[in-house]
Order: sequence, then C-alpha cells, then structure tokens
Amino acid sequence: MNRIENAFKNKPIFMPYFPLGYPDSATSIDVIEALAKNGADLIEVGLSFSDPLADGPVIQQATQVALEQGITIKKSLEAVKELRKRGVDIPLILMGYYNPMLAYGLEKFVRDAKEAGADGFIIPDLPIEESDEFIRATGQSPLPLIPMLAPTSSPDRMEKIARNAKGFIYLVSVTGITGERKTISAGLSDLIADVRKHTNIPVCVGFGIGTPEQAKEVGQMADGVIVGTACVRTIGTSQTPVETAKQFASQFRSALNESKK
Repeated sequence: MNRIENAFKNKPIFMPYFPLGYPDSATSIDVIEALAKNGADLIEVGLSFSDPLADGPVIQQATQVALEQGITIKKSLEAVKELRKRGVDIPLILMGYYNPMLAYGLEKFVRDAKEAGADGFIIPDLPIEESDEFIRATGQSPLPLIPMLAPTSSPDRMEKIARNAKGFIYLVSVTGITGERKTISAGLSDLIADVRKHTNIPVCVGFGIGTPEQAKEVGQMADGVIVGTACVRTIGTSQTPVETAKQFASQFRSALNESKK
C-alpha cells in the first residue's frame, strides 16, 4: 500500500501546508518534521515561486522570504530527502507552480522528486486540460498529480476530473485566494456530495480553514482538512517555531479525532 492510501486509513486526515525555506531552510525542515511527528497525516510541502497566484498575502510573504533566503527547486528536493532521512514517513505532496518545474525540466523534476521521497504534486496553475505534458513526464511513476476542484467548477468538468483523479481530490471550499475565513461555506456539504457522486477516492477540503473548531466541522463532512494560511502565520510569527508547530499539529489532530465521534 502506498503512503497516500495508508494515510487515509485515519480519516479525516490533517494536511498542513508549509513552504520550504521559510523563515530559512534549516528551520523549515525542522518545522515540517515537527508537524509530521505530532499529528499531521500528510503534508503539503510548498515550493516557492515569485508569482503564487492562488495564495493570499500570508503565504505570498512567506514564499517571498524563502526566495530571498535562496530556496530553489533543487534545494527543496534536497530538503525532502533530508526529511526522509530523519524518519518522516507520512506522504509529502509537493505544492508548487508550473514555471519553476518547466525551468528545471519536467522529466528530471519528476524523477528527482521521486528519488527524494515525494509522493505527488499539486500545481494550482496547471488546469487538467493543459496537464498532458506533465502527465507524460510522470511516465510510469506512481506519483499522482492531485486535481483541484472549486465551487465554480461546472458539473461536466467536475465529473471528468473526479472520475480520472488519483491520490485524492483537493476541493477548494471558497472562491478566491488562500486565507482564513470566519465561517465555513454554507454549501460545502452539498459540494462534497456532488464530487463524491463521481469518485470513491478521498476528498480533502482546503482554503478558508483557520481554527481547530473549523477543522472539526469540515472533518465531519470531508475525508481530510488542508490548513495553509493559519499554519504559516502561526508558526512564522512564533519565537519558537518548532515548538509551535508541534502544538499546532497536535491541536488540529485532536479536533479531527473529535469529529469522528
């Protein structure tokens, strides 16, 4: 059983996002290790890019700091390899934008990502209709390109993407960029139900989830909860980021355990 399938034995899963290189390379590796070993079931590992169009100001600022600190695709993959050496055995999904991957070379990127220990890819600016080149680059690699769906996805497009999805589906709960919201979208339950009509693979919800209480609410509907902005903001503003990461992961994991009751 691969790592993604294994992770979803503990549904609903907790999937935090954190960018490599923020606030510096060494700290980001320590933070991701702390998240992994204190409650995260799967981690969305950020690959920084100068124009992160899907991300709100908190993540934009963090990835800009990472770039100023000298983070690159190559250094990011080396960091993933280091995490595996440290005993991190949960799935690590590389979340990044398409241009840096193209510049690196798609086949080389996929090969090096697999060798480093990555488990898949999330590419927000690569619509499924334009993903053939990347899919070809993956060849016989088992690493999936995780599809994204949103409230604005048409029924036909939702059905097509859901039926062909691998790994899990990243369901964007709101329109707009990443960031915390005060309340969970009123139509989220129906949106999840619509997606599940077309697939049996897990559906994870991201965008707008900022507190353990919101995670618990979403966890009662979805197979997983993705938390980005709150994770980056809470850890990034802490004087003790690694300890804060441990507490953050533990609190969200506990909330999701409550959602099962």
